[in-house]
Amino acid sequence: MSIETANVIPVSSEPDDAGHFGPYGGTYASETLMHALEELKEAYFRWRSDEEFMARLDADLAHYVGRPSPIYFAQRLTEAAGGARILLKREDLNHTGAHKINNTMGQGLLAQHMGKKRIIAETGAGQHGVASATVAARLGKQCAVYMGEVDIHRQAINVFRMRLLGAEVRPVTSGSKTLKDALNEAMRDWVTNIDDTYYIIGTVAGPHPYPLMVRDFNAVVGREARRQMLEQYEALPDVLVACVGGGSNALGLFHPFIGDAGVRMVGVEAAGEGLQTGRHAASLCAGRPGVLHGCRTYLMDDDAGQITHTHSVSAGLDYPGVGPEHAWLKDTGRAEYVGVTDEEALQSFHQLTRLEGILPALESSHAVAHGFKMAAGMRPDQIVLINLSGRGDKDVQTVAELEGISL
Repeated sequence: MSIETANVIPVSSEPDDAGHFGPYGGTYASETLMHALEELKEAYFRWRSDEEFMARLDADLAHYVGRPSPIYFAQRLTEAAGGARILLKREDLNHTGAHKINNTMGQGLLAQHMGKKRIIAETGAGQHGVASATVAARLGKQCAVYMGEVDIHRQAINVFRMRLLGAEVRPVTSGSKTLKDALNEAMRDWVTNIDDTYYIIGTVAGPHPYPLMVRDFNAVVGREARRQMLEQYEALPDVLVACVGGGSNALGLFHPFIGDAGVRMVGVEAAGEGLQTGRHAASLCAGRPGVLHGCRTYLMDDDAGQITHTHSVSAGLDYPGVGPEHAWLKDTGRAEYVGVTDEEALQSFHQLTRLEGILPALESSHAVAHGFKMAAGMRPDQIVLINLSGRGDKDVQTVAELEGISL
């Protein structure tokens, strides 16, 4: 998309003082958490405007995380699609192998400035758990990571990585034994240990200020991408594509482009075995508004209002809700949301690996699958930029088991 034709969309992407994006967001939390959330809000708004704090974060992102991550032209994938150029924002090249470290670096520094001695986190695919354990080790803090029993099995490599880093991995055996339940248990821990514990939420969900804070720390991805596109291609991308579970990697990419009318933004949810089957994790495609984990957003529930079990081949997308800003972007029409099935994601996992020598996370494979499909129907002079949010080493065991291979 030519920068000369980039009109500005007057869509507000900032929440009000109570953390609402339109009718979504807010603070739906127990009285015992309100003081901790207010303390966090005050600390975040203080330190994000502190030049020394931000300079330390920028230095850590550059020299510890390895930013900026490059934009890569996937030539063979583009040739296979036969349409628009496909570019990948290589978040898989970050230290710890995913975009999650952007947020944990920021929140880890905030925890340090708040004088918290202990860090807790929840994780599904394990990447946020690894990133939280990494930051805790670097800052010399205790760390406990809550993880569903199902995810512990399918992400065994990341579980061992967390333990190597000194974190305690606490299995969650309630509910569906996946990400939703891990978040529930982490919340319970926080309520019990508010004085000395900092809870690093891994996505743009939860009560205010988490959706705003996590987005802001991840928006480094979109700021870099925007600058890199103008420097390398003298144009903005025609389409941005990113997978959406809770939605942090997608908002990290989307946010700096929200005002650019000519840039389409497409979030890709986990359609699992198909939206019609009910075995999926596509809250925006097939859910409805409600309250989950401290905020109002789109979620998956039954007629009695009970949260339903989700399914995805990718542990990181196996969540029955989504960040409230995504709900707002859907309702305003600024972003589009689609579903990609397990089968399509697995095909894309193999395709990118064979054509480009890049092993994508199963979460990212959903975005690659839809980005490839979009590129095939576009002109060769157009550009699709896909956020490759993580690398696929962690998913090798899952893929092998699905294909009947014993490692």
